[in-house]
Amino acid sequence: MYTPPFFKQDRAASLKFAEERGFGTMCAFDGKKPVASPLPFYLTYAADGTPQAAFHVARHNPLLKLADGAASWLLAVNGPDAYVSPDWYVSPDQVPTWLYQSVHLSGPVRMLSDDELAVQIATLSDKFENWLRPKKPWTSDKMTAGRLEAMKKAIVGLVMTVEEVEGSFKLNQHKSDADYTAIANALGAGDADAKQISLLMRQARPQVFADDTNMLEGSAP
Repeated sequence: MYTPPFFKQDRAASLKFAEERGFGTMCAFDGKKPVASPLPFYLTYAADGTPQAAFHVARHNPLLKLADGAASWLLAVNGPDAYVSPDWYVSPDQVPTWLYQSVHLSGPVRMLSDDELAVQIATLSDKFENWLRPKKPWTSDKMTAGRLEAMKKAIVGLVMTVEEVEGSFKLNQHKSDADYTAIANALGAGDADAKQISLLMRQARPQVFADDTNMLEGSAP
């Protein structure tokens, strides 16, 4: 992934982002064309600290034929993104751009055994069910044994040994405080993704928004 120095994230921050998102696009090459599937995943770590991305695909997914344990695949994990209009800058002669968060994980992928798949299914559902608390988490115990086994036969578990981690968070880090503030404020009036980018910008450079915070606190009843 092309990443200018201003936007480059370190390994720890990139892995943390990927784990928190838990959803990405897995890509491989079949010798003639790229093959990709959007899917949920979770990260684990081998005894030596090597990250591993665990996931599964339908048994008929063309990715499955490419899981030879040798060829490198790419897992692209994206966060919020937002368009930036040149009209929003304080400085003249700006151009349109796009702000975003993105992490790429790459490495070889191997198939899991049936026992490993059972653990993966439970771990994956537990991860995302916990996002919904205080709702009581769903577990596979709620399914009849026959139905669960039939569903398990329709999928294949896979795990990527993550050899390379790349992170790019483009949040206008290279802009002046005046331009940075102007863009964050403009995005704050946009859609959900734009608002999230605005929040990330404010968190990254809180000192330039101190006056806004003080004004909000002063206006509180």
